[in-house]
Amino acid sequence: MGLEIERRFLVNGGEWIAHSRWQRRLRQGYLAASAAGFTVRVRISATSQAWITLKAAAAGIARHEFEYPIPLGDAEALLALAPHQLSKVRHGLDLPGGDWVVDVFEAGNEPLVLAEVELVRADQPLEVPSWCGAEITGRGELSNAALAVHPYGAWTAAERQVLS
Repeated sequence: MGLEIERRFLVNGGEWIAHSRWQRRLRQGYLAASAAGFTVRVRISATSQAWITLKAAAAGIARHEFEYPIPLGDAEALLALAPHQLSKVRHGLDLPGGDWVVDVFEAGNEPLVLAEVELVRADQPLEVPSWCGAEITGRGELSNAALAVHPYGAWTAAERQVLS
């Protein structure tokens, strides 16, 4: 059974760019997303790779995650069926302590920039870089599925205030 353990942070400024080792544009759509945390996502990278992913809540910061490569044509057809979509550029970082990425959101979610780190275990010690702002782990309104439905660019001033 796949398990994803990650922590997420708002990103302040551009100091993280010095740690970027690769980047990949991603388009993703949500075929199903529930308030209980179950999602079915299709993702296509600029390198013409495609995946379908099923996620469901587990305990604490862990989530069940099952991800499978699928043919690009199938992914394009599924993406066309997805009622909610988003795009972003993902940067892989050279930081210790886990697999770090920074997502720079595009279109309706600009100028949102989030950092994620995948961990081996939930209680793993972590040195959080100074350019990471508020921790948003578990904040449902900032999940990719939620941002596809209600993009950050459409948030009210009151909704954005909560992030400060």
